Amino acid sequence: MAHVPASERRPQLVQAAIDLMTREGVAAGSTRAIAAELGVAQATVHYTFGTKKDLYRAVVEQVSAQFIGQVRAVSPGDGPFGEQVRTLVHALWDAATGEDGRCVLLSEFSALAMRDPDVQEIMLGLQRAIEGTATEMLTALAAAHGLALAVPATEIAVHFLSGFDGLTARYLALRAPGGRPDADTLRALDLLVATTVGLCLGEPARQP
Repeated sequence: MAHVPASERRPQLVQAAIDLMTREGVAAGSTRAIAAELGVAQATVHYTFGTKKDLYRAVVEQVSAQFIGQVRAVSPGDGPFGEQVRTLVHALWDAATGEDGRCVLLSEFSALAMRDPDVQEIMLGLQRAIEGTATEMLTALAAAHGLALAVPATEIAVHFLSGFDGLTARYLALRAPGGRPDADTLRALDLLVATTVGLCLGEPARQP
């Protein structure tokens, strides 16, 4: 078999790990299973990733980069501020709960972080990245409308993401295979948008 440079092998192994873990769960992502997924020797995984923490970090970073990139690529449209926030939030929802299983995979890592300090460190980095992205996008959107946010963007981002995480957890608990979010979850998502916009403008939340 021809030699593959580490610069090429590493992303191949990361994608193989993501595919395997998305399909069968994080616990199934042993070095032996990941090697089999890509059709390489188990030693190749050990050589490329010195520790399981290194592998987990690469997987989380890749999944989060795809997730954040998908949201950043969405145009908020030309409507008023509140409608543009709603567009971005629903894009975030679609990215988080899509058929590719990304939401489930990151939720598994979050649960694992409660008992594993190494994974906790990785997920803390992810949380900071997501909060930073939300803060940046909210600040840019407000600036585009000439708005002075009534509450610091960082605080609004934490408030919003806390509610959003709760709704995605609810969705995962209640969803049927291949099903869509129930009406209560969608209503709660729109209410979260309304309260977030209310915080931005310093006004009571308007019911959607």
